[in-house]
Amino acid sequence: MSKIGVIGGSGLYEIKGLTLKEKKRVATPFGRPSDDYRVGQIGKAEVIFLPRHGARHNIPPHMINYRANIYGFKKLGVERIISISAVGGIKKGLKPGDIVIADQVIDMTRNRKSTFYDGKEGVTHIDLTEPYCPEMRRILLKAGRAVKVSLKNGGTYLAVEGPRLETASEIKAFGLFGGDIVGMTGMPEAALARELEICYSAVCLVANYAAGISKKKLTVAEVMEAMKASTEKIKSLLKETFSTIPQERKCFCKDALKEAKI
Repeated sequence: MSKIGVIGGSGLYEIKGLTLKEKKRVATPFGRPSDDYRVGQIGKAEVIFLPRHGARHNIPPHMINYRANIYGFKKLGVERIISISAVGGIKKGLKPGDIVIADQVIDMTRNRKSTFYDGKEGVTHIDLTEPYCPEMRRILLKAGRAVKVSLKNGGTYLAVEGPRLETASEIKAFGLFGGDIVGMTGMPEAALARELEICYSAVCLVANYAAGISKKKLTVAEVMEAMKASTEKIKSLLKETFSTIPQERKCFCKDALKEAKI
């Protein structure tokens, strides 16, 4: 049975046909994950959910224990992770409500523990040329077409430290760097998953225009409203994705540690 991890909000547990069976508290060498993992089943897939910010959404992005979260998935046997997150739109033409299946990332975070390899077991350099699993990206895009959920194929996620929102000049600079969307949780999640040879993909909901793109003041309320408005589309996308993921992985993620250690 395929084991698929999902990092996102609690509303995603209510997918039609999904049966939640239990909660699992997982201990890791890196401390406690954000919350208990919710284990469910839909068809032939076992789905394991984790609320990234905790069930009460009380953990800010810069204080999430990313290593514990990803390690916990690995400990539970998860081979693929789908990240659901709200982002700001930088690229011209992206508007609130759009869903981007990211294909690249720029890491601008500063103070996060971003690797499992601290030198105790040798030096490890993973290849992150393609930070998001290409096989999972294809599956998500195909699922979107099947259920008529419009998806943007590709986009560069620019990850910032948070928890503050960005300045207009920062967003202008991020656009010059090549950033299409901006968020606070995309890294180090993607890199940590690759270090554990887990396929990682990102479903990014554009919740608002990034700072300076529109004249409106940025508010948390509009982000939450955008997420709520798009929940049904994302649940439909996930349900189709779960039903079409093959048992065997054919991507390079599963072999990420080969020739990566010195």
